[in-house]
Amino acid sequence: MSGFGVLLRKELAEAWRTRRLPAVALLFVAVGIVSPLTARYLNEILGAALGGDLSIPLPEPSAATALEQLQKNLGQLGALAAIALAMGSVSGELDHGTAALVLAQPVTRPAFLAAKLAGIAIVLGICTLAGVAVAWVYTVVLFGGVAPAGWVGFAVLAWLTLLTWAALAFLASAATGSTMAAAGIGFVALVVISLLAVIPALDRWLPSGLSVPATLVALGQTGSIDGAHLATALAGTVAIIALSVAGAMLAFGRREL
Repeated sequence: MSGFGVLLRKELAEAWRTRRLPAVALLFVAVGIVSPLTARYLNEILGAALGGDLSIPLPEPSAATALEQLQKNLGQLGALAAIALAMGSVSGELDHGTAALVLAQPVTRPAFLAAKLAGIAIVLGICTLAGVAVAWVYTVVLFGGVAPAGWVGFAVLAWLTLLTWAALAFLASAATGSTMAAAGIGFVALVVISLLAVIPALDRWLPSGLSVPATLVALGQTGSIDGAHLATALAGTVAIIALSVAGAMLAFGRREL
């Protein structure tokens, strides 16, 4: 892994210089603001829009509702942001010829890929933590006191889920050498895995299986978590990430620059 530290610093500097980090952070902060607000005022908005035609009783908004909204928005906008961060990570370097220049230095290919993935993971981690922190503040203001410790656990599980989509797009970027192909494959993988998650037996092995434990952790209801379900969801998520990284290493190792 020669050169990993230098390359990682380069990736983080580029994430800031190219505005990827600020842009994604802004998106996640916006999600963190909008989610609790939507949970708090959606009933009133629907009531005002439909008047007396609203025949279905709506649940009373709560911190749990805010968490559900946050999870839904991160699962959609956050997943697309993760794919966008990773889709050109390798293919972009290949297109511009910079990969060959970097690897002409005393740098190994595994270090080159590992630094890129670590940079993506750090950017996603910072942005996820920022979005969840803002959502926690708004939830406290709108719904009352909620312990912050559980929300940190929620952020970690949300980050792990987003890293899955980034890893799949990263694999596609390294394997195809095409940014557009990587974007398409990443999006298709997101849709396919989301459809597979509808089957309960599969959901417990997929990133979607982390959603319920994450919510319970944030609400401080750790005693209600199904430990076996959490363990299998974590194992399945980590396995997808690990296999994606291994596939990217194998594909890039065989590529002629």
